[in-house]
Amino acid sequence: MLRRARLSIPQYLADRPRFKSLKWSCPVILARTLVAIALLAAVPARAESPAPDIATLTAIVVSGEQPGPGMWKVSRGENVLWILGSLTPLPKKMTWLSKEVEETIAQSQQVLLPTDVDLEVKGGAIGGLFLLPALLSARNNPDKQRLVDVIPADLYPRWLELKQKYLGRDDSIEKRRPLFAAFELYQAALKRAGLSDDSVVDPVVKRAARKNQVEMTQPRLELKVEKARAAVKQFARTPLDDIGCFRMTIERLEGDLAVMQARANAWAFGDIEALTGLTYTDQFKTCRDAILGSSIAEEKGVDDIPARVSALWLDAAEAALSRNAVTFATMPVGRLLDAGGYLDQLRARGYTIEAP
Repeated sequence: MLRRARLSIPQYLADRPRFKSLKWSCPVILARTLVAIALLAAVPARAESPAPDIATLTAIVVSGEQPGPGMWKVSRGENVLWILGSLTPLPKKMTWLSKEVEETIAQSQQVLLPTDVDLEVKGGAIGGLFLLPALLSARNNPDKQRLVDVIPADLYPRWLELKQKYLGRDDSIEKRRPLFAAFELYQAALKRAGLSDDSVVDPVVKRAARKNQVEMTQPRLELKVEKARAAVKQFARTPLDDIGCFRMTIERLEGDLAVMQARANAWAFGDIEALTGLTYTDQFKTCRDAILGSSIAEEKGVDDIPARVSALWLDAAEAALSRNAVTFATMPVGRLLDAGGYLDQLRARGYTIEAP
């Protein structure tokens, strides 16, 4: 029996991990989660620098209609690739004025979407709810340990304080592995801060491409998971070095929510200078490394996913630039701006980059 699920990485990262129905493709729920975590930081985190004074923004998240950022221009010769940098989280009540993007798409010959990952899950009776108990238990610590048993003594009281603030008296989360507990806490904190991980850009881009009959292209990385049930059980027993991920998530929620709000405001206002100046601690890279550094990731051949995803998109971008007068693309802004990100890699390949 074969079950395949197509996962659009950027859309999923903007919607992580939230499943409307456990009956949907249960065998790949855990795999989707792990792949998404692995891809949250496909490029190195930018160096820390002091954040600007954002005291006046800590209690304010913009709402209403906002223009969003401009686009980066990539060229060599006369052909042009326009790249819109997307961002999550964004203000929950914001409406994006996307006229400039829609006009650019209408003039394009191709819309290049971020890399997809195809998961082929094989092996045994994996359909329906048969695998669900194993999938759910894989989120939890091995040997029925609780967070208090695995989290350092200095960190656990800080976790309890944030848990009470954002999650209330949810005792079930105490069974989770630190990495999964950190993600649940992070999502709850975003909601409280008036921010949302829902994708603003993706629906607009696809609708404009369909309206103007512009070809949409999405590079695809195919991954195969053999013997799904055995793989899930193996993961459930595999140690993860995820205390660093947990600690950095706690630290970010203790001190960086205001920066997240300010970054969201900067994107909404189209203030690229402010957006690039508001650096933050990237806990997602540490969380990614906890997954990719595990023995099961190496065994299943998924420890190099970020590099493969990046290479596929860059090759597709070069092909589009050689073929089209105008191409439109969208990519998370962090992956454009960070050292070693997509803009740096395109520049290294000989393309001219012009900022908005």
